[in-house]
Amino acid sequence: MSIALYNDHFGFKERPFTLSPDPDFLFWSNAHKRAYAVLEYGLLTRAPLTVVTGEVGTGKTTLIQALLRQVEADLTVGLISNAQGDRGDLLRWVLNALDVAFDQHSDYVTLFQRFQDFVLHQYAAGRHVVLIVDEAQNLDVETLEELRMLTNINSGKDELLQIILVGQPELRDLIRRPQLRQFAQRVTAIYHIDPMDLATTRAYIQHRLRHVGGSGEEFSPEAIAHVYEESEGIPRVINKLCDLALVYAASADQDRVGVDTIKELIRDGLILKPFREALFLTNRVGALWKAAE
Repeated sequence: MSIALYNDHFGFKERPFTLSPDPDFLFWSNAHKRAYAVLEYGLLTRAPLTVVTGEVGTGKTTLIQALLRQVEADLTVGLISNAQGDRGDLLRWVLNALDVAFDQHSDYVTLFQRFQDFVLHQYAAGRHVVLIVDEAQNLDVETLEELRMLTNINSGKDELLQIILVGQPELRDLIRRPQLRQFAQRVTAIYHIDPMDLATTRAYIQHRLRHVGGSGEEFSPEAIAHVYEESEGIPRVINKLCDLALVYAASADQDRVGVDTIKELIRDGLILKPFREALFLTNRVGALWKAAE
């Protein structure tokens, strides 16, 4: 069955459970409201470093996309996703993200001078630079320290450069390493997005269904409970389960997804869940150096 047919079957304007980050579908759970507030706080206070973490699929990138829609006109924003490489490569990622032209064969000192001149020029024009690094858990200690050094451009009472790091829970562990204590002291705020509970999962599913013109009741309470159990409250896994469940239900000419449909697609092996080690994390908003003590 085609996606168009399942949309027609349920009367949807579009797929309610796509996997791509789309701010139009953003569901403002308490955790996402707080994470967004931390991001806004970082921008408002010109914090040199702000960190938001969460498990894979908890909506971090969607939050960033929503934030980018709301940035003020006096901000120059560069977005880096999945940056990797050796010393000097980070500066190339940064300059590319900010659309700053440079010679690819330049040495590190020349690249840094190019970046510093750009930041100072933006400041003179009444603007300041924000650098957002997504998938920041992939950075190593040396690269994070290099990011900290970039914030040394800030002087006096004026913050010329802000850096926002978004990543998986391993980023918190990385920042807590003793060799990054100077980095940790520069972090103004950090927030971790926990997976959703059952009540939030139910509200999330209903929100997305109604957003595309559905009633919000296309899934039975028992089906939602089973989706929650299988997904462990991770939005991306919820989306996979619900999208396939709608395909199954429509192909069987059912007007509602029941728990048997969820069990069937699980038995059919359509969902591959990644192995995750137990994480002992608690939400905390505040200075990271206090949390690391």
